[in-house]
Amino acid sequence: INLPKEVYQHLACYVPKIYCLGPNLNPQNEDLLAPLLLQSPLEWYLCGEEPSVGLAKLEQNNQPSQLCGHVFKVGEPTYSCRECAADPTCVLCMQCFLGSVHKEHRYRMTTSGGGGFCDCGDTEAWKKGPYCQKHEPNISDSSQKDPLANLSDEMIARTYNVFSIILKYAVDMLTWEKEDELPEGLEPPARGDTYYCMLFNDEVHTYEQVIYTLQKAVNCTQKEAVSFATTVDRDGRKSVRFGDFQFCEQAKSVIVRNTSRQTKPLRVQVMHSSVVAHQCFALKALTWLGQIIRYSDALRRILCQVGLQRGPEGENSSLVDTLMLCDSKMWKGARNVYHQLFMSSLLMDTKYKKLFAIQFAKNYERLQNDYVKDDHDREFSVTDLSVQMFTVPSLARMLITEENLMTTIIRTFMDHLRHRDLQGRFQFERYTAQQAFKFRRVQSLIGDFKYVLISRPTEWTDQLREKYLESFDAFLELLKCMQGMDPVVRQVGQHIEMEPEWEAAFTLQMKLTHIISMMQEWCASDERVLIEAYKKCLSALTHCHSGFTDGEQPITLSMCGHSVDTIRYCVSQEKVSIHLPVSRLLAGLHALLSKTEVAYRFPEQLPLSELSPPMLIEHPLRCLVLCAQVHAGMWRRNGFSLVNQIYYYHNVKCRVEMFDKDLSMLQAGASMMDPNHFLMIMLSRFELYHIFSSADCRKRYSRENANKDVVQQNNTLIEEMLHLVIMIVGERYTAGVGQVECSDEIRREIVHQLCIRPMAHSELVKALPENENKETGMERVIDSVASFKKPGVTGRGLYKLRPECAKMFNLYFHHYSRADQSKAEEAQRKMKRRNGEDSVLPPPVLPRFSPLFASLVNILQCDVLLGILGAVLQWAMEPSGGHWSESMLQRVLHLIGMGLVEEQQHLIGSAEDNDTNFNFTLKISRPGEAPANTPSILALLETLQNAPHLEVHKDMIRWILKVNARPTVRDKDKAERKRKAEMARLRREKIMAQMSEMQRHFINENKELFQQSLEELDPSTSSTLDSCDSTLVCVGPRRWRAGGSERRQVVTCILCQEEQEIRTDGKAMVLAAFVQRSTVMSKNRKRPPHNPDKYDPLFMHPDLSFGTHTGSCGHIMHSHCWQRYFEAVQAKEQRRQQRLRVHTSYDVENGEFLCPLCECLSNTVIPLLPLTKTSCRYCNKHTLDFDLQLQWLNITSLQMKALLSAHRKAKAADADGVDDMDGVNDCPPPDGFKLDYTPKNPYSSTIKEMLTTFGTASYKVGLKVHPNEQDPRVPIMCWGSCAYTIQSIERLLVDEEKPLFGSLPCRQDDCLSSLTRFGSACWTVSSHATVQNHFIRLLAALVPDPRVENTPCILDIDMFHLLVSLVLSHPAVFSLDSSGLSADTAQLHFLHLVTVAHIVQILLTSIAEEVRMEQESGGAEREEEEKVCIFYNTLEMHLGSRLREVNSGWHLWRCVKAGILPYLRAAAMFFHYLNGAPAPPELHSVGEWEALCGYLCLPSNLLQLFYNNRDKASLKTSNHLIELPGDYSALINQASSFTCPKSGGDKSRAPTLCLVCGAMLCSQSYCCQTELEGEDVGACTAHTFACGAGVGIFLRFVHVISAGKTKGCFYAPPYLDDYGETDQGLRRGNPLHLCQERYRKIQKLWRQHSITEEIGHAQEANQTLVGIDWQHL
Repeated sequence: INLPKEVYQHLACYVPKIYCLGPNLNPQNEDLLAPLLLQSPLEWYLCGEEPSVGLAKLEQNNQPSQLCGHVFKVGEPTYSCRECAADPTCVLCMQCFLGSVHKEHRYRMTTSGGGGFCDCGDTEAWKKGPYCQKHEPNISDSSQKDPLANLSDEMIARTYNVFSIILKYAVDMLTWEKEDELPEGLEPPARGDTYYCMLFNDEVHTYEQVIYTLQKAVNCTQKEAVSFATTVDRDGRKSVRFGDFQFCEQAKSVIVRNTSRQTKPLRVQVMHSSVVAHQCFALKALTWLGQIIRYSDALRRILCQVGLQRGPEGENSSLVDTLMLCDSKMWKGARNVYHQLFMSSLLMDTKYKKLFAIQFAKNYERLQNDYVKDDHDREFSVTDLSVQMFTVPSLARMLITEENLMTTIIRTFMDHLRHRDLQGRFQFERYTAQQAFKFRRVQSLIGDFKYVLISRPTEWTDQLREKYLESFDAFLELLKCMQGMDPVVRQVGQHIEMEPEWEAAFTLQMKLTHIISMMQEWCASDERVLIEAYKKCLSALTHCHSGFTDGEQPITLSMCGHSVDTIRYCVSQEKVSIHLPVSRLLAGLHALLSKTEVAYRFPEQLPLSELSPPMLIEHPLRCLVLCAQVHAGMWRRNGFSLVNQIYYYHNVKCRVEMFDKDLSMLQAGASMMDPNHFLMIMLSRFELYHIFSSADCRKRYSRENANKDVVQQNNTLIEEMLHLVIMIVGERYTAGVGQVECSDEIRREIVHQLCIRPMAHSELVKALPENENKETGMERVIDSVASFKKPGVTGRGLYKLRPECAKMFNLYFHHYSRADQSKAEEAQRKMKRRNGEDSVLPPPVLPRFSPLFASLVNILQCDVLLGILGAVLQWAMEPSGGHWSESMLQRVLHLIGMGLVEEQQHLIGSAEDNDTNFNFTLKISRPGEAPANTPSILALLETLQNAPHLEVHKDMIRWILKVNARPTVRDKDKAERKRKAEMARLRREKIMAQMSEMQRHFINENKELFQQSLEELDPSTSSTLDSCDSTLVCVGPRRWRAGGSERRQVVTCILCQEEQEIRTDGKAMVLAAFVQRSTVMSKNRKRPPHNPDKYDPLFMHPDLSFGTHTGSCGHIMHSHCWQRYFEAVQAKEQRRQQRLRVHTSYDVENGEFLCPLCECLSNTVIPLLPLTKTSCRYCNKHTLDFDLQLQWLNITSLQMKALLSAHRKAKAADADGVDDMDGVNDCPPPDGFKLDYTPKNPYSSTIKEMLTTFGTASYKVGLKVHPNEQDPRVPIMCWGSCAYTIQSIERLLVDEEKPLFGSLPCRQDDCLSSLTRFGSACWTVSSHATVQNHFIRLLAALVPDPRVENTPCILDIDMFHLLVSLVLSHPAVFSLDSSGLSADTAQLHFLHLVTVAHIVQILLTSIAEEVRMEQESGGAEREEEEKVCIFYNTLEMHLGSRLREVNSGWHLWRCVKAGILPYLRAAAMFFHYLNGAPAPPELHSVGEWEALCGYLCLPSNLLQLFYNNRDKASLKTSNHLIELPGDYSALINQASSFTCPKSGGDKSRAPTLCLVCGAMLCSQSYCCQTELEGEDVGACTAHTFACGAGVGIFLRFVHVISAGKTKGCFYAPPYLDDYGETDQGLRRGNPLHLCQERYRKIQKLWRQHSITEEIGHAQEANQTLVGIDWQHL
């Protein structure tokens, strides 16, 4: 049978029936039917039996591959070993990494951008440890046999057939370009008129444009448009309309019309549904192939064979070629699928990887051209696979020799940069967005070139040499086009009009920096290649030079008896360019000749004798002169572009191949010239020759009456020129120039960086140049020069220079910027003074020059230089007057010092070899020739050391004279200085001792001031204290009472500074406060938020799922001052709104403002109230008896009955308007209880107003409703806020292990006290009947009352909230009572009742753990245990047998004690603030049970309450933020496997972890936006409303974010690397670990409810945070 035809007929029939049947592609249906009808027959045919059996057999026989090949998802962690990886692209997945040797090494961790796979098992990728434990090869079968040997011949044939048919079908369909017909053999039996309007992705249009266009074109909702756009972005295409041809065509024309205005229009096609169906199945088929070949290497190999087999058309006709060459025509989804297939097939099979690489290299130019024209990112292009092949050393070498890959890459690159000037140099026009885009794409070629170069050859073949040198030629062509590009000419007269384009050239230079360095390293690894490359480079440079002729007339210079012929060239008048890559490459190769000793071993093969040194130095010298003139301010009119170029020239990213090489080139040229000639040419280029060559140059100040600016300029130029001489002679730390290793160079860089100040690891890394592997080599040497100091809770770890390394310090280090230099100088002088040394900074001892550069030291003793030095010293005899400068003199002295140090080294060195011709001392002590007879340098110095205007330089001059004379005076001098320093130290210590003594004295004298608060003690109170009872009690009739003076409290308003006593009838004083909803103590985050309109908050559930927290900064104002201030804030806000709409850090519409003093975020104020006066009515009996309690309860319940009936009467009266009493049983009130009595409000009007203000704020924020002061829920919200705040602070104290009293900061103390007193007064501004009603319902929860409906179960009430509400609502009832019962007694009864209820709650919910050991207890404890058992049994009796049997009283008592403690502590705080009773000292320490019970007037055996009385909470534990893993990579791994819940299986771009509940969310994307209160908000913002009542802390895999609805801020994450630094975005890639201290700090912020405050402060401090769109997070 004709198999292909049969298969095609089957597909033609079934594919359109399964796929694409309606407007929405229906994945469920397709996923069920496709395997059944389409894939299953193929698998049957393939295996020849039941597929599951056949495939299992294949898998069994398969030899598992040693390659891991795991393909990375976006955001997945990848690991590379800095020690063993062949290059940074070699990475491991997490599984392999954890099982490898590298986790003990210095590894680097990053997150993958997707694509790419794990290199475990690839022996070429790792220097050692290529396998993890899982992929370790079996030693037994080392023979690599053909994987096909295991398959039968017919199986191979069948597989071959299926694979070739299916792969051809898929390739045809994916590269099919007709929209309305299908390939031959696939036409459907019946054709309907059904089309799709298909929208394709491009990288030009933004999300917003696409969404807007779609809404217009296919009139869908915003939500649908967003979902369309998201899918198009993800899959590369999406059908936006389904219907007949006309219908779709119309949508297409709208889209095209709408998007073609600015750019090319969006790509839209109207495609027949059957075409779309076959394309969908083609993708499925490729995925299926990828799955099938996993079963066996043999199948994989057959697929590779099918893919790479040449078609009938010959060249480039295989299926793989077809796919590659059509890559840019396909959509994103299709590309991804076939790239994945290539990775799992071709790249995993070593034999075919090679063949594929050859095809790839052959097509390289076409692929790259397609990519440059295409607009998709590189990761979606087939060219991105280059990294998988070019980085494999064996493949790369093969491609270089066989396919001439390097030359191809360079040529392709050159083809794209077409714009040249007349000299053939690159010319970049204005950098438009379009060009920048194209240029960025072209740069990917440089990346490929870098991959090929990344591993240097160890042995060279002739063929490799030939091809490498050929590519070296091509590379020189590229550099020749850059030599001299972007030339600049100095602007004179007026400022430059247009800033010239400079960025493109520098971008190119930066990208090529590593390539140039690597090319040199390749050359250095083979002597023949190095010699050839040197010759080629030299001839290229000569060729470049022949082109430049502008402004070069020959002249002769003569000075100090020497003369030289050169050309005249004024940098300040002619063209000059900063780009000289050919010269710099030659400089690098020249140093390599010296380093590899080729120059000494094969001098005959090198053209060293033909070199023209003046030609070599000409351009680099012009470049350095340009820098000097820019520093001197001569090029100001050339604008910023030049300043930027000079900056980058010296910058660490470019300097290795720019500034450093120019210096090397000058050194190379100068070493081959007479130093006098070299210096004269240099003076001429610096345009200073005329100053130093005239006979009377030493009398400069007399004849130069020139313009002040010119003098100033020349001074700077002289300084720069002297600095250059210092660098030419002193920079010997380049291997080849000096006798040093690479590590010496790095060590010196680090020393000089640390001489400025101690630095963090990341700062040092940034200051050192990176090589192509992103390594700086710092780790190898850092410990020899620096010590590391670990960070605290903030800050980062720092490296500090070891003191013995300071002697390496060179003030004129060539990589210092001016700022660095002055900082370093100051730091070093300071350090020397601190150590009591001389603060002189002499030139350091330098290593020897290499023989090739040895003659450079002669510059120091040549006549021209000595003439220059003498002239400057002569000028310095007179005070400056602007004719010479301090730093000029400093440089001259440094040069003289260098000469002396050099001479000493020569003397030491020449003890072995006797010839030394370096005699600096002789030269500087020789006076000038007649007739001028100028004094010698030494004589000048002798004179200068006493000149009063040279105070600063004295120590240096003295040091020079000392080194020169070497007398013994030095030791005497030293001893004297040491003695002075010692005396000074003693004097300092004595003064310090006196000061601390005085301080102690002051504190002792004023002890009282330090301890007391401001109120004076009133003598009357101490007596009442004793007479009453010696213990301090805070509740009940025997409670401690404040005397008159203790109730007085005087405070100062922060706005008007006026003092004011707090009184009930005085002006109101208020505290700035912030009320917020909170879930910090929630034990149930699943509970949905309440419906604010219906919710009744009277009883708080024990899980505390939502509470209202009040915090304050403790600053006090008059209420009227505050009102004025707030009105001003509002007015300012309205004015601002008209001007510009930025968010401020506070939201005025929500009543927010910043505290006028500390700028703390606030949204309301709490009134300050005095302690309430209470009359003392003692009960004489010591204990509270059962009868009393009964009697009190009876009276109270009678009062309740009366009140209830009165209320109902009133209601009925209102309803009927007739006083119809039949329905209501009248209940007469007990004695002294006046139902119609209205108590007088004791508060002044301003206080009443403030009571209402704060009450309404708590209600509004706590319930998220509009303010309404009449609402009956207002007082309930106030009591709730009071209870919740006390509870949260009590938990905070437990967690920080602080005592209950005495450890709170005063802002919290003031806040709690005003909050509690406010609570006791807020009933006065509500309707009394309402509050009485609340009280009746609250009491009914404890003492059941048949007439009160829907009372909650005792287990559903948080007892502390109940206690607070009872106590604070009671005054409304108590005010009607004149029978003489005291309010204190009532408070105590409430406490007792609620405490018993709480014990019942605990017993009902205590789960007996397995009783470990019966512990023997003391007598008192035993009694308690027995009572607990009796109590428990009583409960059991009442509840029937629903309670568990418990036989251990010990366990029950433990449960009760632990469960009730938080409640008792909170109650103690509440009554302490309510009644003002000072806390007993025992509560200032941590152990507390008896003291607590005493303070609360409870028996310490709580069960007595039950005996004197008749008749839940699970243990309250504190909430913590979630546990984070110690190692950051575990976290990333978790994040990378998180898929976005909305956009079906797509990886989330920005997974975010909620630190409160551990939920993982998808932040900052369209897919997860939801609607909240009528606005679109992001997933995180929506989550905060459910989980954190509008406040959240999230970890975004880089930093912590705390966010409210419209506000947020970034906070340093708690993960640090070994150097104590955070690493946002894993830029440095060091392993990160959790720092517990920092995490605790974040936890504390959350627990203290300070997140909103933190955000407020951050936004005030950093305006950029305000502009971020937080609500879409």
